[in-house]
Amino acid sequence: MRERNIAWDQIRPGTQTVWAGETSYLLQGATQVPVVHSVSFGYRDIDEWHRVALGEEQGHIYGRNTNPTVEAFEEKVRTLEGAEAATAFSTGMAAISGILFTLLSPGDRVVSIKDTYGGTNKIFLEFLPRFQIESVLCDTEDHEALEAEISKGCQVVYLETPTNPTLKVVDIERLARAAHRAGAVVVVDNTFATPLNQRPLALGADLVVHSATKFLGGHADALGGVVCGSEELVRAIYHYREINGATLDPMAAYLILRGMKTLHLRIRQQNESALAIAQYLASHPMVETVYYPGLPDHPSHDVARKQMKGYGGVLSFALKGGVDTVRAFLPQLQHVHLAANLGSVETVAGPPRTTSHVECTEEERKAMGIPEGLVRYSTGIEDLEDLLADLKQGLDVLKKRMPAAL
Repeated sequence: MRERNIAWDQIRPGTQTVWAGETSYLLQGATQVPVVHSVSFGYRDIDEWHRVALGEEQGHIYGRNTNPTVEAFEEKVRTLEGAEAATAFSTGMAAISGILFTLLSPGDRVVSIKDTYGGTNKIFLEFLPRFQIESVLCDTEDHEALEAEISKGCQVVYLETPTNPTLKVVDIERLARAAHRAGAVVVVDNTFATPLNQRPLALGADLVVHSATKFLGGHADALGGVVCGSEELVRAIYHYREINGATLDPMAAYLILRGMKTLHLRIRQQNESALAIAQYLASHPMVETVYYPGLPDHPSHDVARKQMKGYGGVLSFALKGGVDTVRAFLPQLQHVHLAANLGSVETVAGPPRTTSHVECTEEERKAMGIPEGLVRYSTGIEDLEDLLADLKQGLDVLKKRMPAAL
C-alpha cells in the first residue's frame, strides 16, 4: 500500500523518517501504526480473496507472506532509499542470503570484496561453493582488480561500503558502471551508512540491503532486515522469502518503525561524535591506526566525500600491543556496552574476534586485514564530551599499566 497524495521525493529525509509509510496504516484515529499480530486475514467474498492471493488487489492473506505492520516498515525504508519496492526479512543476514540465493544458480559467478561482514563472507566462502557458485573476492580498495574480475562475466556484484569493521569505502558509481556493462546486478549493503548518509540506488546500484537491527531500529531491541530496489527484483526476492519463511515479526517491525522516527536526529549526533572521536584517537600515542572515512588521511576519503552526506557513527582503531592491550582497555570504559552490536543509542564496542568476524578464524581475519588488536566503536547519542573523557581515562590506564606498548 502506497501513501496517497504525498510527493515524498520532494520531502526532506528528516520528515520522511517520521511520516513515510505510516498514514495509510493508522486506524480509527490512532496516531501510531498498530501491531497486527493476526496470522491470517479473512474474506467473506471468495473471489476477492482469490484476487488478493494472486496480487491483483491489495490486501493480506497469511502472516508469512505479508502483514500490515511489516508493510508500513517496508514503505518507510522504500521512501528513504528512493526505491520502487522493498521487502523485509527476519534479520539482516536473512535479507543478504535471500538476495544471493534468489539471484544466483549453479554455475553462476559473484564478484565481491574481501572486507564484507563476517557472516556475508561465510556465505561466499562456505555456502555458495556447495551449490557450484563461484565467489571471487577482491582487495576492497583495488577498483582495477574488481573491474577486471567483473569484466570476465558475473551475475552479481556485491558491495559493502563502508565495510565492517575496517571502514573501507568503495566507489559505488564506478563499480556499478562496470557491473552493468557485464550485465550483472549490483547489491550494496548500506547498513553502516543508512539512507541518510548514502543512497546507493541513486549511485547506480540495483539493490540495497540493511540489517535493520542496527541504525534503522537504533535501540538494540529488535532484529530485522530489508531489501530495496526495482519492483521486478524485489518481487523475486519477496517470493524467495515467502516460501523459505524468514519473515519479519510484526512486533519487531513496530519497534524498528518507532526507532526510525528519530533516525535523522540520531545519525546527526553519531556522525558528529564519530568524527570527533576519530580525530582524538588519531593523535593518541597508544593508538596505532584509526579507521574512519571522515579523516582526510583515510585512503578512500575522497570517494567517501563524493558519495556520502556524512561518514557514519562507526569507527575502529588498532591499539598498540595487540589483543592483550584490547583485553586491558575495554573493561575500563564506563559509557559503553561491550557487546556484538552497533548502531544503537548507546555506545557499543568490541573486537572483531567477538563481534563482526567471530565466525572467522584468526588466519581468515588476518587475510582480510583485520588486526587482532582492533576495536570497533559504534558511537551512541551520549554527550560527546563524556565519550571523549571516557576514552581518555581508559587510555590513560593503559599508558600506566602497559608502558612497553608505547
